[in-house]
Amino acid sequence: MARFVIVPQWQGSSSARAMQLIDGAQAIAGDLPRAACTLIDVPLEAGEALETGIHRYSSLIRTHDALVAELSGAAAPVIVVGGDCGVSVGAIGIAAEREERLAVVWFDAHPDLHTSSSSHSGAFGGMALSAVLGEGPDALSLAPGLVPAERVILAAARDYDAEEETRADEVGIAILDAPELESTEALVAALQATQATAVYIHVDLDVLDPSSLTGVTAPVPFGLTVAQLVAAIGAVRGVAPLAGATIAGFAPSSPAAAGDDLGAILRVVGALA
Repeated sequence: MARFVIVPQWQGSSSARAMQLIDGAQAIAGDLPRAACTLIDVPLEAGEALETGIHRYSSLIRTHDALVAELSGAAAPVIVVGGDCGVSVGAIGIAAEREERLAVVWFDAHPDLHTSSSSHSGAFGGMALSAVLGEGPDALSLAPGLVPAERVILAAARDYDAEEETRADEVGIAILDAPELESTEALVAALQATQATAVYIHVDLDVLDPSSLTGVTAPVPFGLTVAQLVAAIGAVRGVAPLAGATIAGFAPSSPAAAGDDLGAILRVVGALA
């Protein structure tokens, strides 16, 4: 049985609907086997920046440390259920320490390549992939080289800030646009090129087209269908063993709206599990 760690973190989001990420994580958890789920205690308070340029930094650190402690004792790959995108960083750090050549496939409508100096919002969710690449305050980033850029694939991102476009060119990660994922060949080739011994899959649900799922804080048109995302996840898992995964970004506007989206989400969870 797959194991799930539920992390209803909202502090990394810049959205006015950020606290609905708590509802989203809890809604997903409600449809998972209770015995397979562990809940991380996320602070309710916003927290302080502590002169880092990252809003709510103190609360983010507390959640990060609690998640890392939980995952450090896990023997098998775990699926982290967020919350905002920042929950992936600590989980990827644990996986990278265990695997000789970890690759990361980052499914997201947004590239999350800001740093605290470039971010317009100060929200850590928009810096999460930069943190995976080792850029950011030490406590919320991975050591440089732990997951090098040549083993990171950004998939179906389509809403870049100007600074992120520049960063994407500078860091040299592999980028696959949504139309390239209408089939899985390009994704398989990109992952094979990393020579990965294992892969971590991050899924922000806004990677899906709004016609497939509505409960996200920043929907972006021209995304993937559920079938395309499920096929892409299956293709990734066919190339390298799964070291762990995240599903993040569910922020339903109401319990009824959550119910409308859960069928699609559980298909994604099933592909990861």
